[in-house]
Amino acid sequence: MKKEIRKVLVVNAGSSSLKYMLFDMKGEQMLCKGLVERIGIPGSRLVYQKAGGEKMPKEIKAPNHAEALKAVVAAVSDPVNGVIKSLKEIDAIGHRILHGAEVFKDSAVMDAKNLAKCEKLVKFGPLHMPPNLGGVKACRKIFPGVPNVGVFDTAFHQTMPDCAALYAIAPEFYRKMGIRKYGFHGTSHKFVTLAAAKWLKKPLKKVNLVTCHLGNGSSMAAVKNGEVIDTTMGLTPLAGLVMGTRCGDIDAAAVLAIMKEKKLSPDEMDTLLNKKSGFQALTGCEGGDCRDMCAKADKGDIASITALEMFGHRCALYVGGYNTLIGGADAIVMTGGIGENSSEGRAQIVKRLGALGIKLDKAANARLHGTLGVISTKDSKIPVVVIPTNEELMIARDTVRVLKG
Repeated sequence: MKKEIRKVLVVNAGSSSLKYMLFDMKGEQMLCKGLVERIGIPGSRLVYQKAGGEKMPKEIKAPNHAEALKAVVAAVSDPVNGVIKSLKEIDAIGHRILHGAEVFKDSAVMDAKNLAKCEKLVKFGPLHMPPNLGGVKACRKIFPGVPNVGVFDTAFHQTMPDCAALYAIAPEFYRKMGIRKYGFHGTSHKFVTLAAAKWLKKPLKKVNLVTCHLGNGSSMAAVKNGEVIDTTMGLTPLAGLVMGTRCGDIDAAAVLAIMKEKKLSPDEMDTLLNKKSGFQALTGCEGGDCRDMCAKADKGDIASITALEMFGHRCALYVGGYNTLIGGADAIVMTGGIGENSSEGRAQIVKRLGALGIKLDKAANARLHGTLGVISTKDSKIPVVVIPTNEELMIARDTVRVLKG
C-alpha cells in the first residue's frame, strides 16, 4: 500500500532566488509561502508567510541554494511560527523546471537517472536550468528518502503537431540540435485549461480554448479538445507577444542588421532582445512594468499609448488565429499578472475582437481584479473569462499524480 501524499513542498529555484510554498493536499490548502532573495549575493533575505498571516522577512546567509533551502526548512518547522513539527511531515517535493525538451512530455520523478537526462537539457536554458536542477539536488540531500518530482514548463505544449512545432529550416537543425518550438508557461496554461473546463461544465476532451497567460512574460495557447495544438513562445520564451523586456516576434533579418550595425556578439544581442526590449524599450518604464506604462498612458504619454496598442494588436492577432485553428473557442481565458489585474491591458485586446462577435463589458472589466469572472457582454458569441492561475498548486497536484502512478 502506497503512503498517502499529504504535505507537498513546492520549490521554484531561480538564478539568485528561491520561491517556495507548502500545501496540505487534503483540501489543497496552502499552509505557508515565501522566498529567499539574493542567493549568492551579500544581503540574502528570507521572507516567510503563514496562510492568512503577515510577511516575516529575515536577513540570512545564503551563499548557495542548499543553504537557502535549509533556511526555508528552519522557517516552516519553527516551533513558534512554523506550520509543521518535523521534516518527516513533508511527503513529497515538486519542482518547477524550465525545459523538458522532447525528453519529458509529462512531469516525472527526479531520481538519479532523470536528473542525468535533465543535465543534458541545460543547453536549452543555460540561465534557468542549473538553479532548477540545483534545487532538486539540494532537496535530495536535505530530505533523504522524500520523492522529488519535476514539473516542466514545456510539457503541456508537447501535444503540438509537427506543422506547428517545427520551423521551416533544414531538418538537420531539428535532428541534431533540437531546434523547434517548445512553448513555456505550460503549468499555468494547464491549470487554467482544467479550471475553464470546470467553469464551462464540459469534459476536458471536449473543451476548445484560447488561453492567454499575460504578465511580464506573456504567451498564448490554442487548446483543442483539451490539448495544445499551438503556442506563441518557441525554442525559448522570446517569441510571440510583446512583453515586459522581450520583443516577441521579430524579423530575423532585423536581428542580423542590428548585430552588424552595432557590432554586437550573439550574447549581447540575446541580452538586447530578452532584457532590453519590449515595454521597457518602448516606454522607458524600468522592467517594462505594465502598471507604470498604463499610468503614463493615462497621462497622455504617446509612447506608452502606442506600446499598449501594440500589445493589444499582437494579442488580438493570435486570438483570432488560434480561434480559427481550434474551430471556434468555447472561451477566451485570461490569466497572469496583466490578465488578472490590468483592465487597460485586457481592454486593448477585447476591443479588437469584434469580428468574433465579442464585446467588452466595460463595467465588469473595470471592477475585476484577481478573481474569476467574465469581462465580455452577455450577448458576446464567445465569453472572455478571467481565471486566476495557480502554478504552485498545479505543481503540487502533478507531484501527487505522478507519485500515485
